[in-house]
Amino acid sequence: MKQAKLRTTKWDASEYLKTEEDIANYMATAFEEGDLDLIALTIGNVAKARGMTEIARKAGVSRENLYCSLKKGGDPKLSTIVGVMNSLGVKLTVAPLH
Repeated sequence: MKQAKLRTTKWDASEYLKTEEDIANYMATAFEEGDLDLIALTIGNVAKARGMTEIARKAGVSRENLYCSLKKGGDPKLSTIVGVMNSLGVKLTVAPLH
């Protein structure tokens, strides 16, 4: 008996970030994990969900540079992260480790 080939599609988180609560929970989880690649990827997914071109313009970087910075291994500058976060209408907060 021949098995049917399994077809998969690439999952894109940005397609599921519909509400402010979705975005906040998604970003908070990434920051709690503390993995820098995951944080950059998460910010990139949120920027994509909101419109990468517009977010890049508001953050003062080119769209291409923003994509490069927010991919795995991209190592974005703090100024890029802060600019994007401001463009997204969210802020970073600091709390003591428990």
